[in-house]
Amino acid sequence: MIKKTTRDSILSVLKAGLRINSKLYSILKKYNISEQQFNILRILRGRKNKPSNLITLQERMVHKMSNTTRLVDKLIRKKYVRRTLCKTNRRKIEIFITDKGLEVLSLIDPIIDKNEELLAVNLSEEEKKQLIYLSNKLAI
Repeated sequence: MIKKTTRDSILSVLKAGLRINSKLYSILKKYNISEQQFNILRILRGRKNKPSNLITLQERMVHKMSNTTRLVDKLIRKKYVRRTLCKTNRRKIEIFITDKGLEVLSLIDPIIDKNEELLAVNLSEEEKKQLIYLSNKLAI
């Protein structure tokens, strides 16, 4: 039989995650972008104009089960990313964030930052570090 404290701790983590995801969803919805698309844009921006590929994106994504090809295709249609053939290896596809993709991130980032601060307003810096530590200890 599972201990009540174990069940309660897991439920608390799940509920907190759902509240955070709900807030993020409501922000991103205004920009017609999903959490997974936002994640890809941030990964590409972090590459600092170096090409990425589908495997690299998949490895770095928060949601590992996402269909990366489909997400990139949607971002291409929105003109937030571009896909090109590698000049040295024609079988390799390179993916870059566009200026329009950087622009949409520059609009979203301050709103996300403000909301993350509001979500964690009741935690001290030490408690935030402890939360990171404890979350990383979960056997997942």
